[in-house]
Amino acid sequence: MRDSLNSQWQKVRQYPLIVVFFVLLIGFTLIDLIVPDRESSDLENKNLAQRPTFNLSTLLRNEWTAQYDQYVKEQVFGRDLWITLYSRAETAVLHKTDIGGMTIGEDGRLFTKMPALTEAEQKQLPKNIDAVAQFAERHPGKVTFLLAPSASLIHADRLPYATPILDEQTLTDEIFAQVGQTASVLDIRPLFTEHKEDDEALYYDTDHHWTTYGAYLAYTAFCEQQGLTPFDPEAHTAIDVVKFYGTSYSASRYYGSKPDVLTYYDLPNQMTIYEHNAMTDEFIDKGTVGLYDLGKLDTRDKYAAFLHGNNGHSVIEGDGEGSILVVKDSYANCFIPFLTANYETIGVVDLRNFKSINADKLIEEGDYDHVLILYNFQSFKSDGFLVYLNRYAGK
Repeated sequence: MRDSLNSQWQKVRQYPLIVVFFVLLIGFTLIDLIVPDRESSDLENKNLAQRPTFNLSTLLRNEWTAQYDQYVKEQVFGRDLWITLYSRAETAVLHKTDIGGMTIGEDGRLFTKMPALTEAEQKQLPKNIDAVAQFAERHPGKVTFLLAPSASLIHADRLPYATPILDEQTLTDEIFAQVGQTASVLDIRPLFTEHKEDDEALYYDTDHHWTTYGAYLAYTAFCEQQGLTPFDPEAHTAIDVVKFYGTSYSASRYYGSKPDVLTYYDLPNQMTIYEHNAMTDEFIDKGTVGLYDLGKLDTRDKYAAFLHGNNGHSVIEGDGEGSILVVKDSYANCFIPFLTANYETIGVVDLRNFKSINADKLIEEGDYDHVLILYNFQSFKSDGFLVYLNRYAGK
């Protein structure tokens, strides 16, 4: 018996790679069974797939298999480590400049990869242009459209040589030409180009958003257009939050990234968050809070501290006069606090979480003096929710 086992072991030893493979396979299987599933990944800033409930009908439709496959991928033991190792191999060993949908630029700055409009974006962009134009036509003289340029447009000189990139300049010109027929457009490209070498950065290196300084410059341009006196940074306390790694870093895990500094101003203004009941067309008060969710500053998703993330509808108490409604993407989250210096009431709408909006009724009942539509180019070209601005037009 012992001789037989020794003989078998000698045969197995001739194939060490097979032994290692099975040891790792069994080992990782046991670890995955023991280690509890994670609900979310702080590194990737997303919720992770959970074990799907077995159902014969979903199995026959091949849905359960797909769900289980995604579950296994996202719950694999050491997922964060594997992502980091893969990123390092791609960039340090293979010298790739594109990873995780990001392009690695000068000094390790991460840019969102945009070689051309996708087929879906080619269909969506004209709809979004029409949505804004039609909305502004129903509210003549009341609507300003601010389209924030991408970091890759302003800092094109920091992209790797011959990087394929869509012509955002021409597309923005076309957008402004069409929207400008009914709305007042605010083109901050010249302003950002003028200030792109400032000591304070306009955009984060590890995140797709503009910085608080970039938002402030855009805000001063809005004030100049509207004849308003800008918020005075010197009269308020600026708080810097260090070691900010944003969404671009989470997508790429580029090992050469250096953390950004996130800045916000300590303001006492209050914000009431509302939830809309589409069945009764009523707003439910979900509570009044400050402008910042300070708990988010202790997480990887620090930018979500501004306005407590992307709430569907909220109203902010300002220190000025009159009222403004801001229809926005997340770029506006660090822009809006500055408006507290100019308006008494600031309404905020994020259509991604307020699809049942009756925009015309909201403006009428809120008696808003002005409407600012603020989007970044990258989201404007693909956002599928802007069309809801006109959902109840004329009703």
